[in-house]
Amino acid sequence: MGKPTWRTALSDRIPGGRDGRRMLTVTFVDRIGSGLWGATATLYFTYAAGLSTAEIGVLLAVSGSVGIAGPPLGGLLADRVPLRPLLIIVQLVRAVASLALLTTTDLGLLLAITSVGSLGDRAASVLTKLYATRVAGPDRVRYQAISRTAMNVGWAVGGLAAAAALTGGTVTVYRWLLIGDALSFLASALFTLGCAEPPSATRIAGTSTPAPSEPTPGDTAPSDSAPAPEKTTAPTPWRDRRYLTYTASEAVLFLDDSVFKIGLPLWAVTATSAPHQLVPLLLVLNNVLVVLFQVPFARFGATPNTARTSLWPLAGAFLLGGAALAASAVGAPWFAAVTLVLAATAFTVAEMLHATISWELSVVLAPPTAQGAYLGVHGLAQAVQRSVGPLAVTAAIAAGPLGWLGLGAGLAAMCGAQRHLVRDRGDGALSVAPVTVSEH
Repeated sequence: MGKPTWRTALSDRIPGGRDGRRMLTVTFVDRIGSGLWGATATLYFTYAAGLSTAEIGVLLAVSGSVGIAGPPLGGLLADRVPLRPLLIIVQLVRAVASLALLTTTDLGLLLAITSVGSLGDRAASVLTKLYATRVAGPDRVRYQAISRTAMNVGWAVGGLAAAAALTGGTVTVYRWLLIGDALSFLASALFTLGCAEPPSATRIAGTSTPAPSEPTPGDTAPSDSAPAPEKTTAPTPWRDRRYLTYTASEAVLFLDDSVFKIGLPLWAVTATSAPHQLVPLLLVLNNVLVVLFQVPFARFGATPNTARTSLWPLAGAFLLGGAALAASAVGAPWFAAVTLVLAATAFTVAEMLHATISWELSVVLAPPTAQGAYLGVHGLAQAVQRSVGPLAVTAAIAAGPLGWLGLGAGLAAMCGAQRHLVRDRGDGALSVAPVTVSEH
């Protein structure tokens, strides 16, 4: 046996083989574009499109609401058509929507264009997750952890590039950053073109039985009393009360996203004595911790029962984060800074734990013949959180320290409720059998 090459070592470390590695490249390139646009979207609509603050608010709210339909629509289609070309089409739609923003400053047209782009963004997210689920098989949790690391690195690269470009401060710079965002989607589509179609239990299970041939002379005609072939229908998540309840609980647990993007910065500058320069450093801390520890945290979702058990430390992280934010409102600047760092660390740990747990449970609770539809419905949790989360965290800020204590306790309680929802049957197995695509 020859000495393993670096390509062999990389293949052993990243589940999914060549296609898994290529999809990581897609994720990385996609997030570079998102980092470029996310850092400049408000500036573009203000200075390049000439919209007022109120108009920008309406634009983002409407497009975000339309985007909620993206995950279930994408998942439903993925159970009926090949996944790879569907993902390519969605990436191209995102690219066209980004470029179309350059063609108009009319609010009505911008509403339509950003709504299409938001629909594509949310659909692409669930389709990429579904591709990873199919190609990585039983190693999907480790793959997801590696994928999240690639996402964060991509975001950081895009954000740094945008920060460097914005030193120019001209409208032309905003337009070029938007073009860069569109080019990232085009590149993602090209990389996806080089990936193979992953195995799909949906199409295996949905293969129709060949029709019986015409009887030949001498054959016995079938009896009129013979039972007709039994028709089976694919399970639907919209009638699965357990999965819908699980998705609703997920929308609550995804609140860590709004805490970091909205709650923590606003609280730090309005209710604590910590220096304002600390706020961007807290976001950098979040990014660095995810890059360093998301892959090791994959062990907390290695099996369905491990994921279920890990809901307890997740509850502890939420409690600690809420308590630290509450404590940050009292004391000297150094104490406020220390408690804010503690809160940021706790909510980052919660983010990493929940990402691992959510990935495993959302897949294992979905029937393999309807994974696309189920994961599409699960994608609604993040979409709804993006719409409702800002209201929840601003309410916590308005309530003061007790608001953060209540939010932390509420998130911890939801962890306990979710653990009960996915309880085992007394034999060590979850209430829904952990069948995956790779087992077919």
